[in-house]
Amino acid sequence: MDSALSSRPSPGPEPGSASDGMYLDPSAKTLVKLLVAGPFGVGKTTFIRSLSETAPLHTEEVMTQTGALVDDLAGVREKSTTTVAIDFGRRTLPGDLVLYMFGTPGQRRFRPLWQDIARGALGALVLADTRRLADSFEVMDMIEEAGLRYAVAVNTFPDSPSHGVDTLRDHLDLDPDTPLVLCDARDRDQSADALIALVGHVLSHTPQTPPPPPDPSSAQAQAQAPGSAPAQHQEPA
Repeated sequence: MDSALSSRPSPGPEPGSASDGMYLDPSAKTLVKLLVAGPFGVGKTTFIRSLSETAPLHTEEVMTQTGALVDDLAGVREKSTTTVAIDFGRRTLPGDLVLYMFGTPGQRRFRPLWQDIARGALGALVLADTRRLADSFEVMDMIEEAGLRYAVAVNTFPDSPSHGVDTLRDHLDLDPDTPLVLCDARDRDQSADALIALVGHVLSHTPQTPPPPPDPSSAQAQAQAPGSAPAQHQEPA
């Protein structure tokens, strides 16, 4: 997906196929590409699985003993799989706003892939874990270097230390206008609230597309052109 924000007719289902939510309606939609980012084992795959209205795409592989030598399992000892490329899902919000969610790998060795996935994105949701808050800094640095707006969603694991929003904001050193929410990535409604916070933040900083100039050949444009002669009106016979 090359364009971060586009409004165009979307293709509907192929003739004879059943519409089960997999295809977009053929009406005009606003399509937005967003990243779901965060450190290793923070819950990105679970977040997209909870929210996607279509069957999500996952590229999870079983972790090996070799990978354990380079992936820090502190705080996520029970983790047995990891994303090696992307997670992908789609979510439609009211107002025909269609969100394409791209989950990125959390390990540093996948940074070149992360940069490719981030191309064309309008913003990013950074998932964080209070057991490993410092692990989120590198991800936020990459997002800021890419010039993307972002929000932070703290994923509340059962054994995570509990902190107030103000305390978390201070520890993450967030700008005052950067949204910070708490959510359980397994909960569809809480995950949707986190995504909506990101979308609202991104769209509030996105310049609106100006209307196209009038067609020079139209009668209205000719009437508005400087120095044009006033329109002639014929009296009825």
